Amino acid sequence: MNISNDNLQKFMLEDAAVRGELVELSHTWQQVLARRNYPTAVTTLLGEMLAAAALLTANLKFNGVIVMQIHGDGPVRLLVVECDAKLQMRATAKLVPDAVVEDGATLTELVNVNGHGRFAITLDPQDKMPGQQPYQGIVPLDGNNVAEVIENYMLRSEQLDTKLWLAADANVSRGLLLQKLPNHGGTGISIEDPLENWNRISMLGATLRPAEMLSTDIQTLLRRLFWEETVRVFEPQHPSFVCNCSREKVGNMLQMLGQKEVDEAIAEMGKLSVDCDFCGQHYAFDKVDCAHLFATSAPVETLLTTGNIKH
Repeated sequence: MNISNDNLQKFMLEDAAVRGELVELSHTWQQVLARRNYPTAVTTLLGEMLAAAALLTANLKFNGVIVMQIHGDGPVRLLVVECDAKLQMRATAKLVPDAVVEDGATLTELVNVNGHGRFAITLDPQDKMPGQQPYQGIVPLDGNNVAEVIENYMLRSEQLDTKLWLAADANVSRGLLLQKLPNHGGTGISIEDPLENWNRISMLGATLRPAEMLSTDIQTLLRRLFWEETVRVFEPQHPSFVCNCSREKVGNMLQMLGQKEVDEAIAEMGKLSVDCDFCGQHYAFDKVDCAHLFATSAPVETLLTTGNIKH
């Protein structure tokens, strides 16, 4: 797999006490789009979420999976992006059947028509303590675009001054994240006027336009934006598309539905067919398979994924 165009670059603006990240997703993004045919506006929205998830995940010291979701009340009912500590990612969107989506549809028109849209971030640790549940924060869709929604979430939930710029089309997804560091503390940085520096760096980021982001690689963007700053760069990371669905997890999902409901579905349809919403992998369970599921005493694992059960 060629990962040359799938890069996440961390950097530090040392004289301004600001840390940042730039991400570009090409192969990863194409792997997502190869499995679904989304309207243009939905492609843009999901691509921006994909870039944002990579940026947020790489900025957290967290060994687990981050799940970013937008629950909508418009033609788009759900957008989901998952990213783990290795920047292994997957994403999907669910639309209302026969939804008509204009190319230039806004976030509000897509997912917040009646003001009931919600944004959620779930942190699911890889090594849970006994009884430990994933942490989930859910807030209203406060913002005109994905970047503003996440900025407001980070300020309200994490008390972190964060700026995001995101862009996506059918070819590439890119994003820039900036965060203000404490003036003193673990960073060892002491700046005379950190607020002035933060405002100045934020203004540099604000000069970015979606067209420029989509047509310019992240190393060029880094030089172009911060050529007057003292920039320290770190070893780049390489996001990738990975779907961790499995027959075992689908079986666990069926166990959670309960034997009565599964038996009724088998009686009606003869077998159950489940397609992974993320990668399209098909799983089939006949009467014998389902009987075996409920004959075992294996623990049921809570799934963060979704599936479509079909005839």
